[in-house]
Amino acid sequence: MPAVAIQATGWCLPEQGIAVADLLELRELSVPERQFCAELGIERVPADGEADSRTLAVHAARQALAEAGLTAAELDALILVEPRVPGTLLASDVTAVQAALGATRALSFSVGGLGCASIAPAVLTARGLLCADAGLSTVLVAHGSKPPTARRYRHPVTVQGDCGFAAVLSRHGPVRILDVVLETDGDYADLFRVDYQDVPVERWREECADIPKYSFRLALHTRDRLRAIHRRLLDGSGLREQDIAGYVCQNLSLATLRFYEEILGVAMEDACAQNLRNHGHLGPADALLNLATTLGANRWRTGDHVVLFNVSPVAAWSAMLVEITTGEDIFL
Repeated sequence: MPAVAIQATGWCLPEQGIAVADLLELRELSVPERQFCAELGIERVPADGEADSRTLAVHAARQALAEAGLTAAELDALILVEPRVPGTLLASDVTAVQAALGATRALSFSVGGLGCASIAPAVLTARGLLCADAGLSTVLVAHGSKPPTARRYRHPVTVQGDCGFAAVLSRHGPVRILDVVLETDGDYADLFRVDYQDVPVERWREECADIPKYSFRLALHTRDRLRAIHRRLLDGSGLREQDIAGYVCQNLSLATLRFYEEILGVAMEDACAQNLRNHGHLGPADALLNLATTLGANRWRTGDHVVLFNVSPVAAWSAMLVEITTGEDIFL
């Protein structure tokens, strides 16, 4: 895979938040379900009742462009990782973000469909654009993460916070993306769903159609898939496990974090548990936020290789290999 690079990133993490213990939906749960939520390892999540996914994405995109020293008018392409719930049907979220930014000349479209693993197809698509067209030099990937319903606790998975994320990808930058591996399985396509037609918004609920299928069958499947894509990623780059300086994953729960460590035989960076505790699950932004936090703590040196994992219960599994090419803090 020809390398592309993260030139700069931007974040919108609302200062407002809500303690998990104060979530109103906990009153509707059984005692075992409330206990399960309490053991996720999440204390608080950012929550902005006024900002929608578009607004969060725009704020993050403006920051990323500023960090890259670009104006929106200079941007060549904009890829929006689509929100789980659009504000309106038929309207275009991505061109709304494009207009809000003033990215008038940017080729703009959306990708998604893989939940929190949707960052992988976004990066693969950006790489394809940069490799296919020498006239393109900058691609902005953006996303605004909001829970699909008013209930932030997603039993039996995680608690979701609000977040805006954006990254400027180009051919050169401080963090090189060397490879991305993505696999999917349609057997789990409707394991989680929200029935919304003819249902008032206040009654929308995300439901797991089969909890044992999620907790056991998908867990075993994930064990095998993660091991396989980890090996495929390393073999494709000619690296060994001892050549990897660090690992980060998404933020779902402490149990999931330990599960990753156990099946892969590696230690995840401290930022994973830290951001899980303070922010909860932020959709496709999780692993990159953990990468950013660890970079800000100067944990890695120039030339170090890092692997990022993302798993979605739709189901999709991805692994991304990056190389740190400078000690500069471009993320936070």
